Amino acid sequence: MPVITFASSKGGAGKTTTALSLSHVLTHRGAAVTLIDADPNQPIIEWANQDPDHVPQNLRIVPNVTEENIVDEIDAAAARDPFVLVDLEGSANLAVSHAIGRADLVLIPMRGSQLDADQTARVIRFIKRETRVYKRQIPYAVVYSCTSPVIRSRDFKNIDRELVENNIPVLPVEMVERAAFGAIIKLGGTLYDLTAKEVHNPEAAIDNAENLAKSVIKFIRERAVA
Repeated sequence: MPVITFASSKGGAGKTTTALSLSHVLTHRGAAVTLIDADPNQPIIEWANQDPDHVPQNLRIVPNVTEENIVDEIDAAAARDPFVLVDLEGSANLAVSHAIGRADLVLIPMRGSQLDADQTARVIRFIKRETRVYKRQIPYAVVYSCTSPVIRSRDFKNIDRELVENNIPVLPVEMVERAAFGAIIKLGGTLYDLTAKEVHNPEAAIDNAENLAKSVIKFIRERAVA
């Protein structure tokens, strides 16, 4: 069963929001999902505590993992549930190394700025190091986050072109800047629980998250076949 880790060495890149949104779509579609909160700040736990009654029953959350137990937690979850999502902390340490070594896909959320691009390059270098350590290919892909649906800055276009020129995989679906994605962090519950009274156009965010989930599953399947 696929293990998907979310890695970023920079705060505010959308790592936790992307992991949560993907978990909402998968559980809404009926899949059992384990979401491992490997960030010391425990943002997933904080989200769950906001509205415990609206945490999906088929979403299992694992808190407080360490470098000593993260592999065991991932392996146990992968043997039990169809999807395992791991929200990693920002620093490069043994827990991050172990989780990436187990990953079927490492997603790297990235805003369209040069600062984020530089940090993404660091994450990719780390993944390539882990590829040599674990002696296996570790698939990874960049997912643009917090983007505008209509505006592309010159920096963004240049960064996107450089990623393509350097053969860095980029998912075709972006996480667009929408109020609903911020609302789930503040209010708890899932994207599917939000109403128009709470946030503008929650349907657009749901559509975005569902398309992202489709692109992630397609990416994993294509790499598995290859």
